[in-house]
Amino acid sequence: MFDIFYLNNPIEGINASKVESIEEACQLSKTRFCWVLHYLCDYSDFDFLWEPKPWELHQRHGWSSQWQQDSETYLVPKGGYEETHYHLGIVPRFMDDSKWEIPNGINSDNFDFSWHPDVTESPYIYQFGTQWQKTGGPRYVVSGASGVKYVRDQVIDAPIDMANWEIPNGINSDNFDFSWHPDATNSPYIYQFGTQHQKTGGPKYIVHGASTVKYVSQIVVENISISNDNVYMIDHGNIENDITETKLIDGTSFSNVVKTRFISSYLGTLRRIVKKVSDDYIWVTSSLCDYSDFDFSWHPEKWQGTMLHVFASEDQRFGDTFLINVDSFKDRIDNTELLEWYDTINFVDDIYVKRWDIPRVHVDDNSIVDDIKTHEFKSPLVLFTNIDDEVKVPTINLWREKTRVVAPLSDGGNTTVVSRDAKNHIITQVYDYPFVSKKYKTLKDNPQDIVYISNGEAHADVNWNHLKEITRNIPNRLVRVDKVKGRAEAYKEAAKQSNTAWFFAVFAKLEVNPEFSWDWQPDRLQEDKHYIFHALNPIVGVEYGHAAIIAYHKQLVLGNPSHGLDFTLDQEHEVVPLRSGTTYYDNDIHTAWRTSFRESIKLHEDVLKTNSIESEYRLSKWCSSNGTEVGDWNMKGGLDGVDYYNEVNGDFDSLRLTYEWEWLDNRFKQKYGQI
Repeated sequence: MFDIFYLNNPIEGINASKVESIEEACQLSKTRFCWVLHYLCDYSDFDFLWEPKPWELHQRHGWSSQWQQDSETYLVPKGGYEETHYHLGIVPRFMDDSKWEIPNGINSDNFDFSWHPDVTESPYIYQFGTQWQKTGGPRYVVSGASGVKYVRDQVIDAPIDMANWEIPNGINSDNFDFSWHPDATNSPYIYQFGTQHQKTGGPKYIVHGASTVKYVSQIVVENISISNDNVYMIDHGNIENDITETKLIDGTSFSNVVKTRFISSYLGTLRRIVKKVSDDYIWVTSSLCDYSDFDFSWHPEKWQGTMLHVFASEDQRFGDTFLINVDSFKDRIDNTELLEWYDTINFVDDIYVKRWDIPRVHVDDNSIVDDIKTHEFKSPLVLFTNIDDEVKVPTINLWREKTRVVAPLSDGGNTTVVSRDAKNHIITQVYDYPFVSKKYKTLKDNPQDIVYISNGEAHADVNWNHLKEITRNIPNRLVRVDKVKGRAEAYKEAAKQSNTAWFFAVFAKLEVNPEFSWDWQPDRLQEDKHYIFHALNPIVGVEYGHAAIIAYHKQLVLGNPSHGLDFTLDQEHEVVPLRSGTTYYDNDIHTAWRTSFRESIKLHEDVLKTNSIESEYRLSKWCSSNGTEVGDWNMKGGLDGVDYYNEVNGDFDSLRLTYEWEWLDNRFKQKYGQI
């Protein structure tokens, strides 16, 4: 375990020392590396036992947050570093209350205040916008900053503030959106809204101190006559031969339906469409939507004539159907960076369009990574699921890549909506795609089997009865594998007994923690791997993955050639730092000896090959006694294991003999006789 330091404020639940800088942390560190943490990070799921590969020892290692490449979490070489290597794993950041300025009256319920800037940037005042302008939202103020930087990561709905509005008599302003506001960086103006006849006569928005009038084309109009001669259909590639020259998908007749290919965003696609047309108004529809119940005779209120009208797709406000005032759109679109920022946009609240069901790909309970990589996407969204029944699928925002998220619908992700954009990003895990949202989880994954593995341990029956008692009210299936000859064969027999893609392997020396969460799920958005939990060994005085519960991947176990010294670590694995139980063998000196013999060989080899301080510490604990008889035999096993390693000069074939319980029993008898 490396020394841990923190900057600024202490971190609850983590024993760390305060430093003023990374350089000071390196000076104070007594270990080869040291952790430097930030108090605003969530380390509840962070692996502090992680170590860099040998060729990365000269680097500072940094972890990303949900917003930036650098979360201010570092593993730093004591002797300094030449460069920083950033890892894909995300350390979530909390909100920094001291940095935010939130304007009065805004609704910030859907704004994520965990946002933070790139720490490698110069200090700025970061200004967020609203649906109207690049200003008006919250501000994140870095100490010492004077320059303003406008941020596009999030927008906020502007509140209605009537203080600056002047409304003339005789107009119907019931449907006027008084949340509109000007860009605060502009000079002060009197913003004049028009009527259906003139550019004047409507409401005024008066900025304090203004004398110059600026006309706003959000006017009140008497009527709009929209021709159905031309309707444009954005083709997402999901349907073939359903669009003819005269019909939309539902059979609604038009004199002409122009089919156009979707490009990377709706902003770019709509910009390309309007450049080719001269009509006053056009409908833009989508091949993703079912228009059988849509009324194309709809028209906006008088004052909405020049606005861009957006119709929700089911519960998704950022929908796929648009009514466009062509001239107004042409005037504005080239100065619009995000479609969400289009300055006169109307989200139609009382009408929505149903999307067609998205394609389903049936998967098993394993990782879905390979299923995604091999699937030929014809639709922008595909549901990967192991459920045969109907699944309520969230309506994902498709306006731009950042909003086209991958959305797991359960903790383990065995039902996940996957964006077509993700496929080209994925190498080993879905998280290679930067836009994964876990806010849509509504489903429960199938429970994993529990397989108890024993081989004559003194506590085997006691721990088995304890396990049966604490699991009697859960849905997980429980089976026992007993006295299978050979460690690897025991694991493989356990896998054969499992009916699930992963199974919890519980070893007979372990008294399982009654609070252990059996509804825990492997992450199917990662590659298939084993998951190693923690266990406390009170005889040795350490807590780590030894003898702990392991969530084994069934097919990996059955395919494990057992060529290495450690069955589990020879394949892809991940440590889950949750205590699964306590290891007891306090009346079983033979189990103590063979357990310590095996573990000390692995730790000794790791120390020789990697100089791991953590392994060296653990080895010292296995090779010492707690003063009890079992503790003495535990120490003998550790020392004997190291002696055997040195005796065979680390010969791999000789070390692999220790894999089998029978060989260990014979080795014990040769040295200590029959007990």
